[in-house]
Amino acid sequence: MIILAIETSCDETAISVLESNKNSWEILSNVVSSQVKLHAKWGGVVPSLAKREHLKNLPIVLRKSLLKAGIKNAKKEIDLIAVTQGPGLEPALWTGINFAKELAVLWNKPLVPINHMEGHLFSVFLKENREENFGFPAIVLLASGGHTQLILVKDWFKYKILGETRDDAVGEAFDKVARMLKLGYPGGPVVARLADEQRTVLGKITKDGPLFNRIVLPRPMMNSKDYDFSFSGLKTAVLYKLREFPKLTPGIKKEMCYEFQQAVIDVLISKTMRAAKEYKAKTVILGGGVVANKELRKQFQELPYTYDREHVVILPEVKFTGDNAAMIALAAYFRYKNKKLTVKPQALKADGNLRIA
Repeated sequence: MIILAIETSCDETAISVLESNKNSWEILSNVVSSQVKLHAKWGGVVPSLAKREHLKNLPIVLRKSLLKAGIKNAKKEIDLIAVTQGPGLEPALWTGINFAKELAVLWNKPLVPINHMEGHLFSVFLKENREENFGFPAIVLLASGGHTQLILVKDWFKYKILGETRDDAVGEAFDKVARMLKLGYPGGPVVARLADEQRTVLGKITKDGPLFNRIVLPRPMMNSKDYDFSFSGLKTAVLYKLREFPKLTPGIKKEMCYEFQQAVIDVLISKTMRAAKEYKAKTVILGGGVVANKELRKQFQELPYTYDREHVVILPEVKFTGDNAAMIALAAYFRYKNKKLTVKPQALKADGNLRIA
């Protein structure tokens, strides 16, 4: 089976072609056209601009993806079309959905709508090109620019949301803190880079003694009994802490990035591993754009050795953490294989607030 998948939930126009064979698969193409530079001057994604760029880029990205996959006759060779239905920016989602509808009718192919967050969940399997043998139940942490969720997966497609952010998503908090520090957009990569630079000097001995971080931030809701998150308070704590310094020096920026990032990681690890223990999870899965963060990956990967040896921690490859269509294609493969959800093209509608459970 050959699946063509389309992803336009935010500011990436992505199309992928995936070929499946029983319990294995191969990504024949995974083309992503990013709009990040266009939105950077606005300090965030502008929905109307994202829609315009998707409309312009979809035919171009389709041609590139089919060419790279070696597809010469799409109507004959493509077996299934998948598209992101939500959540996301509805103007952006509609561009991909309408494009997928047209292709489904033109090529007379079944159409599978996919939840964007489910795509991030399945992204962990892309690195192996086969069904990974892992046990249920699983605890999934999905962390991105728009969502932060802890999900219990009892079996394939059996989801229960244990907790989610009550305000800012973790990726959104990174962007807002970067804006306070005048670091530009997107904030995640530059905050991570400055945090790494600060980490390399901590503990070094100077004439005044060892260097340490002067900034201490709270870990919001880390000890609450539920599994919800709140990053708005952490963002506010950053704002108030910055007011204590007369000047925003490069050193202060590095210290703040280090402490903010570690506060986020501490909260995510604490909540995730507490859920894993309570629900006796055999597997812990991470997904979403924030999982590209090098320090977060490092500390989660160390957990089976430092926290609890009962859990296997699985992370996607960094190249599959951001929005892409390969993860949508793979989610569609699993859904179609398990006879879960195909729709008539005319019935499919975008849902910016679509829930995974």
